[in-house]
Amino acid sequence: MPTDPAVRSELGAFLRSKRTAADRSDHDLPPLGRGRTTGLRREEIAFLSGVSVTWYTWLEQGRDINPSRQVIDAVALNLHLTEAEHDYVLGLVGLAPRPRPVLAAPAPVPPHVQHLLDALAPSPAFALTAHWDIAAWNRPYEGLFPGVLEADPTQRNLLQFVFTDPFVRAMLPDWELTSRQFLAEYRSEAGGRMGGTEHVRLVRHLRDVSPEFTRAWDEHAIERFGSRRRRFCHPRVGELAFEQVNLVPQDAPELRLIAYLPVDEDTDTDTAARPAAEGTAARLSRLAR
Repeated sequence: MPTDPAVRSELGAFLRSKRTAADRSDHDLPPLGRGRTTGLRREEIAFLSGVSVTWYTWLEQGRDINPSRQVIDAVALNLHLTEAEHDYVLGLVGLAPRPRPVLAAPAPVPPHVQHLLDALAPSPAFALTAHWDIAAWNRPYEGLFPGVLEADPTQRNLLQFVFTDPFVRAMLPDWELTSRQFLAEYRSEAGGRMGGTEHVRLVRHLRDVSPEFTRAWDEHAIERFGSRRRRFCHPRVGELAFEQVNLVPQDAPELRLIAYLPVDEDTDTDTAARPAAEGTAARLSRLAR
């Protein structure tokens, strides 16, 4: 932190101005007294950024402390600073602005991980990175969601598909619930990476392109990533039902493998009334051709 009191004072004044101008609804917070809808309390922005109220208060007061880049990045993200404002704050604390991250495709998965995904056929299966980029998949998953093959490798992110891809949205009969559940699960895993470049880039990008993502992100819901029943309405083969299973390879713990195991139970329709109905596994096999 610079020792120049004028610089520290400017930093405190700038952060205070952004905090007091923040829209509380953007953070899913109730109005302040007398119906005020703008302005966050210091304890609120401190909680959102993962720092103590005392420490954040010192930052706004221009105390001679040494904030880390990760903390400054987290405060900037939660105050919804623009890139220019973020760089300005970094400069005030004596940190060089980060080079803007170049979008890159996920690194190739180890061959044995791809072998496992292929061996799970006819069940659709794919591999997620820590930032939920889709790094690999098998042929049945490509049949379930052809867009994964067509997408730019730098844009193959599960959250991006869920919140911005019309095909994925149309396939999810419970999109409102599922999209928020995915986001709550991602957030529960991202705690230690909140200030990281990839996380900041992903959240900022999705805020720019999806108002629904912004509203859901500001709800701050947390949920563990777990196995559950999944349903899809596929345009080619109709309704599909799966049991979602999550696997973490012991020798590739940075990856999470998601497999959709076909089930033929229909919880919405009496299957006895549809004796000729084609099962999920049979319809799925047509997708994998």
